[in-house]
Amino acid sequence: MKPKKRNSRLMAIGLAGALLVAAAFLVTSALRQSISYFYSPTELAEQAPGPDKKLSLGGMVEEGSVSRGQGLQVQFSVTDFENTVLVHYDKVLPDLFREGQGVVAEGKLNEDGIFVATRVLAKHDENYMPPQVARALKSSSQEEAGS
Repeated sequence: MKPKKRNSRLMAIGLAGALLVAAAFLVTSALRQSISYFYSPTELAEQAPGPDKKLSLGGMVEEGSVSRGQGLQVQFSVTDFENTVLVHYDKVLPDLFREGQGVVAEGKLNEDGIFVATRVLAKHDENYMPPQVARALKSSSQEEAGS
């Protein structure tokens, strides 16, 4: 009788392990679909991802680049002072969105190299800049100084 008890425990442990592996697989596949990779304008220029890849673009809103179309349509340029990417957006911009300010736009790069944003995030006070944007701008200015 003892071998049956032992076999049932081993089977329960094996089943629990298989369920744990299946749950981990489902979680990682769900996260992979929702992950948005961060790029600076220079990184986009050097290695443009596929047109269906969801990504985040960070940098500064270029001075004089904001132009409004019909309705909520707006286009502006995001720069890291080395390269610039044109962004199209058709929703309400954050109240703190301004030229010369840090911004992160989430969306996809289309076939023409224009970034079509689905969400735009602006800094919320004078001291804040998204960390990725600060790093990208800092590395861009260090490369310029070294040239």
